[in-house]
Amino acid sequence: MLDESSLVSVLIPVKNSAQWIEFTIQSVFNQTYKNIEIIIVDDDSTDGTAEIVNRFACPTLRLIRSTGKGAAAARNCAFAASSGSYVQFLDADDLISPDKISTQINRLRAAPDAIAMCPWGRFANSPKLVKLCPTGTWQDLSPVDWLVENWAQGAGMFCTHMWLLPRAVILKAGLWREDLSLNDDGEFFTRIVLASSGVLFCPDATAYYRSGNTGTLSGLRSADGWRSGFEAIRSCIEVTRKVEDSERVRRCGSLLWQVYAHSAYPHQRSLANEALQKAQELHDIQIEPDGGKVFHLASAMLGWKAARVLQKWSGRA
Repeated sequence: MLDESSLVSVLIPVKNSAQWIEFTIQSVFNQTYKNIEIIIVDDDSTDGTAEIVNRFACPTLRLIRSTGKGAAAARNCAFAASSGSYVQFLDADDLISPDKISTQINRLRAAPDAIAMCPWGRFANSPKLVKLCPTGTWQDLSPVDWLVENWAQGAGMFCTHMWLLPRAVILKAGLWREDLSLNDDGEFFTRIVLASSGVLFCPDATAYYRSGNTGTLSGLRSADGWRSGFEAIRSCIEVTRKVEDSERVRRCGSLLWQVYAHSAYPHQRSLANEALQKAQELHDIQIEPDGGKVFHLASAMLGWKAARVLQKWSGRA
């Protein structure tokens, strides 16, 4: 029999998510684990999101109105209002499989200082068409081992809803940084991973990541966004090196800075050049920017920075 003695808090920030929020809430109600509270923080929506949420009104669901302070602030607000021993962060357009929470909580009971993750994949319309792409992180790993695997190519993914987190680990790591926008999830979950005793992989659950939405935060690029991305990487490298200042960690740090610089140039030249300098100081590994055949041809002839400028002029970067 499933032990449901522990309350799980599902925390959902929403902003103008009327198109998707019904499906997201329903995926929580469909959980085989039933001792759940749902706390939704509406970050000043104007599209009727709150009205849709109110259709699900019940004692285990609470809607809190916020005033446009951003997703990180909304998550912190939801966490402050929650009381679960375990926390499931869930974005307003994503889904979780019915056995997701039960599968992960069963593993965490035997390792209370650990955190649990599950496979995740992207989908556009139907979660039945999800594409799962296993990586080296899809296994039980120690904190630094997990981060090194995640950053092995200079990027990695901290899919927000693939995790189930003990409340105590969140309190140890600290809450979401409200001064960040882009890559705030990477910064937060880096601290979470390091605050845990290890990552437990749960292959029998799935997190569904909705892709292709226009206007999502991850698709926006502004001066503030680029600065946020820069600060997030700086923080990730700094906190990890405090735990293990090894060659492998510095190598990953260099890769993170280079991938950021390749993306930021020429939109934010000074930040891109500073990132390249920081990469060089950490490790001598060098990688080439991603791009298609035309980009690589232009890069070989003119250098990657000039090729990026051409991409920007053409509207492709």
